[in-house]
Amino acid sequence: QVQLVESGGGLVQAGGSLRLSCAASGRAFSTLTMAWFRQAPGKEREFVAAISWSGGSTNYADSVKGRFTISRDNGKNTVALQMNSVKPEDTAVYYCAADRFAYGSTAWREYTYWGQGTQVTVSS
Repeated sequence: QVQLVESGGGLVQAGGSLRLSCAASGRAFSTLTMAWFRQAPGKEREFVAAISWSGGSTNYADSVKGRFTISRDNGKNTVALQMNSVKPEDTAVYYCAADRFAYGSTAWREYTYWGQGTQVTVSS
């Protein structure tokens, strides 16, 4: 079992920055692919970014490429999402997800473990 707890959400103005963190406990963190997803009201959950177990491979949704950066610290069992140049359309609940076998998948169904989510609101 893996427990994930997100933090760092809040209200930010368009063009600003925000950093989300996810703390993991339980199963060996360094064996897990980690990812961030988001879900806006009335919309399906969508992929944001993923990072391999070693941190050597990342992938991003086209909508956030060049603005968001995913990173991990296997010594601290944490994964972060640095959000720069945020836009109103980035407003959503952001979820941290983990799975041993997802291999950077963009499909939310491939991830077994989920956090409770943290709200990000971008004002225009």
